[in-house]
Amino acid sequence: MKILANFSRVIVGMYLIFSGFLKVVDPYGTALKLKEYFEVFATDLPALGGFFEALSASSVTLSVIFCCLELVIGVALLFGFRLRLTAWAALLLMTFFTFLTFYSAYFNRVTDCGCFGEFLKLKPWASFWKNVATMVLIVILFIYRKKFSNSGAGTPAVLLAVIISAGIGIYSLSYLPVIDMLPYAVGKSIPEQMKRPDVAPQIRYEFLDKSTGESIPSEEYLMDTLRYTYKTSTVLNEEAIKPLITDFSVVDTSGAEALADVLEGKVLVLILKSTADIENLEFKKYREVAAKAGKMQIKPVILTPETGIETYLKAKKLNYAYYFADEKVLKTMARNNPVIYLMQDGLILGKWSFNRLPSDEKIKKLINNSTTVYR
Repeated sequence: MKILANFSRVIVGMYLIFSGFLKVVDPYGTALKLKEYFEVFATDLPALGGFFEALSASSVTLSVIFCCLELVIGVALLFGFRLRLTAWAALLLMTFFTFLTFYSAYFNRVTDCGCFGEFLKLKPWASFWKNVATMVLIVILFIYRKKFSNSGAGTPAVLLAVIISAGIGIYSLSYLPVIDMLPYAVGKSIPEQMKRPDVAPQIRYEFLDKSTGESIPSEEYLMDTLRYTYKTSTVLNEEAIKPLITDFSVVDTSGAEALADVLEGKVLVLILKSTADIENLEFKKYREVAAKAGKMQIKPVILTPETGIETYLKAKKLNYAYYFADEKVLKTMARNNPVIYLMQDGLILGKWSFNRLPSDEKIKKLINNSTTVYR
């Protein structure tokens, strides 16, 4: 039992560290997922709608807390820090995650739990059963918790984990994710990722035997229309044949498609996800950056989901061409607000938070070193 309990402690600890780290490097992404869950609960449980709406409004703060907590609990388990208390914390945390994944799987309300951030997408039922397996190990650990002895390395390890995880989370919110696993990361090409992979679809056909009514899962009967009739077909590798980017579109002020205006040539893109929280933001330094970029034949443009933004742009003296894109897409592209992209023919050369604007020397260097080799 002791060997099994220690095995569970190590495995669960490593799992929580891995999972927590993947979330804390991009806490805004985790916040979007929490917000999605809270909005679902507010709709499904109207009596508690106000409570879940309040949680939704605090999703960014809660995201940092949950991400750090998961990583710290993992470190505490791995280094044997106050295991009686830590076992309780792990049990409660995993109970919460298991409930979320069961709810999303059973009611088909949230299609991706966000368990591993942007690193790995799991289907709801796969996430649930993964959590069930983890819960089994935690229960073993919980049963044996009183027989563990505390490790001397536990306290400094946990303190270090708190400092590092909180630092990474706050930094990523203030600037951009420490590790960018999004399809809009530097070095990736948006046009290339919008193309369908060169993978043949795997299709399973089903036919009905006209005489018996039996369903036959085979394509051998395609030509035998006298005895069999077509019922349905299913693409087995649907995810493998989908482009990585499926929802990136741009329209101009008249509603006409304007993708080429953003994905062709040298472009400096300013993404304004929302103007509500940046009413007092000063754009003087950005205008200087854009002016110098313009001298390098780089076209400054603005992407926003907000119609009726003309007044704001005029007040901020942002006299550049502006286009509209889907809000959800821009939340994926811009983990901060605003965010600046430097692109050449859709290849992302640079990406910056507004809190750290690029110099004209940096932009010039990236343009001169740009390549059409996509990755």
